[in-house]
Amino acid sequence: MSLRVGVVGAGNMGADHIRTLHHFVNGARVQAVADVELDRAEAALASIDGGHDGWATADPAGLIADPRVDAVVIASSDATHAEFIAAAVRAGKPVLCEKPLAPTLDAVLALRATVGADAALVSLGFMRRFDPGYAQLKAAIEAGAVGRPLLLHCVSRGVSSAPGTTTESSVTNSLVHELDVVPWLLSSPVVQVSWQAPSVTACTDGGFRDPQLVLLRTADGVLTSCETFQNAGYGYDIRCEVVGETGTVSLTEPARVIADGTGRRSVEYAADWRPRFAEAYRLELQAWVDEIRVDRVGRAQSAVLARLMDGARAAAIADAVIESFHHDGRPTDVKLLEDIR
Repeated sequence: MSLRVGVVGAGNMGADHIRTLHHFVNGARVQAVADVELDRAEAALASIDGGHDGWATADPAGLIADPRVDAVVIASSDATHAEFIAAAVRAGKPVLCEKPLAPTLDAVLALRATVGADAALVSLGFMRRFDPGYAQLKAAIEAGAVGRPLLLHCVSRGVSSAPGTTTESSVTNSLVHELDVVPWLLSSPVVQVSWQAPSVTACTDGGFRDPQLVLLRTADGVLTSCETFQNAGYGYDIRCEVVGETGTVSLTEPARVIADGTGRRSVEYAADWRPRFAEAYRLELQAWVDEIRVDRVGRAQSAVLARLMDGARAAAIADAVIESFHHDGRPTDVKLLEDIR
C-alpha cells in the first residue's frame, strides 16, 4: 500500500513537495494538507487532480494526529518546525522537516531533549546531499581525485531576499545549507568559524548585511569560504569548488539550453531554488518514503538522509557564525553538542 503522507504548510516549499510526492515519488500519496490559510491548503490539494480522497485543513496538529496519515512532511514557517516535529514524534510517525529544526540553537537542543530516544523518526531537508553534482563532488573527494582537499569555495546567490530577512535569519535559513553540506562533503566536523561582510549595500535595509562571507575550518584542517548573497539580482546561482593538492573539482551550473545570438552565447539561471534542486528534492523524498516502507518489514536507513543530530550540528555552527557576526568577525569555536547540557 502507498504511504499516506500529510503535508504541513502549503506555501512555495510545501506546494512543491505536494506536487513532487504526487507526480514523481513512488510508493506514496498525499493524504492531507494543512495550512493556517485554509484556502491555500485547498488550492494545493486541488492542484493534484483534486486530491483524490485527501482533505485540506487549517489544523496542522489535527492532521499530524489523524490515524489516516502515516507520515508527515513539514514545510511551514521556521518558528513552527520544532512544535510540529515533536507532535509527529509523539504520534509515532516518521517526519521529514524542512530546515532548520528551529530558529535558535537553544530551541534545537530543547527539541533534541523532547524527542529523546525517538530521534530516528526525524529526518531533515538538507536536499543538497541528494543533488547529483554534490554527490559527484563527494565521490571525487573520497576517491582522492584531487589529492588531499585544502580549500573549498562555496557560493549561494539569489535574486532577492524575502521580506523581513535579517543577518541572523539568513544564516539559519540560507547559509545553513553550506553548514551541513561542507562537513558532509569532507566527512569532518566544522570546529571554528568567522564572519565578514563588505560595506552596507543599497539593496538591503534594516541592518541586514548582504552579501556575507563566512570562513569555516573543519577538524581536518580544510578551510572553506562561504559567500551568501541573497540580493544578487541576476538569478539563483550555486557554486562549489574543491581545491586539492593535485587538482580541483567543481560544480557546473545545470543548463538544458544554450542560446547563441548577437555575438554571444548564454544560459539562463533559475529564478529560485526549486528548479535548480528539483531532482535533489525528488531523490530526497523518494529515499525518505523508501526508508519508511522498508522499515515496516525490516530496519534499513538511508545513508544520505540528514537526521536530527545533523540539524543540531548545523544549528551549533550557525550559532557560532551569529556570535562571530555580533563580535565584529571574531573567530569563534563551534560548540560540541556532546559538551552541551
